[in-house]
Amino acid sequence: MPIQSLNMALRALVLVAIFFAGAWGQSSGVIDDFLFYIPDVQYLMGQHLWLTAVSGGLAILVAIPVGIVLSRPSMERWAETVMQVFNIGTTIPTLAVLALAMSFLGIGTVPSVFALFVATLLPIVRNTYTGLRGVDPALLEAAAGIGMSPMQRLFRVELPNALYVIFAGIRTALVLNVGTVPLAFLIGGGGLGELIFTGIDLFDPVMMLAGAIPTALLAVLVDACIAVAAFLMIQRGVNPDRA
Repeated sequence: MPIQSLNMALRALVLVAIFFAGAWGQSSGVIDDFLFYIPDVQYLMGQHLWLTAVSGGLAILVAIPVGIVLSRPSMERWAETVMQVFNIGTTIPTLAVLALAMSFLGIGTVPSVFALFVATLLPIVRNTYTGLRGVDPALLEAAAGIGMSPMQRLFRVELPNALYVIFAGIRTALVLNVGTVPLAFLIGGGGLGELIFTGIDLFDPVMMLAGAIPTALLAVLVDACIAVAAFLMIQRGVNPDRA
């Protein structure tokens, strides 16, 4: 009962805080100022999502096969060395990666996608490798004992049991991607960073928040969507006969 009462009290406080924040925003004109940027937010959010989808999709298409290859026993002695190559994308600051991409690929969408692709690779490669290497050896021995080929073991035993870890890497990578896309504005890539950085330059907090709040909400939404997709795929992998 005390815990339930505490939860109810916290909910009441949150509702009261939201009410007063809304009343203050309405009386001060902040809400009207924020609504002024809605058309810009809608347009720039489309660019933001496109950059995330393209760079994140390419990272998934490259990173998962690489993680699978590195997890094979024949690659065991080289796996960590190769992993450090992908670690470069995380070690080097994102602004430096963007600057390097701009130096070689020019200004615009292409260098932005390339830089975001590089920054997104490591979590997916690492989690794919870790998930596959963490599969119970007894399962692999049982699969080999009933005559499964290496490819059958990979697709029927290893990947289904590693899906949770792989999806954790994808969630981390895509949320990181969404939060990094605003920097693409600095090299002409577009996205919600246009409102954020222009708002900073003009000392306009409302414009800055018009870009920052949707970016945060997009990160939460992407994380939730990947979590739902992971749950559905893992359930299907555990119970393949379910519709």
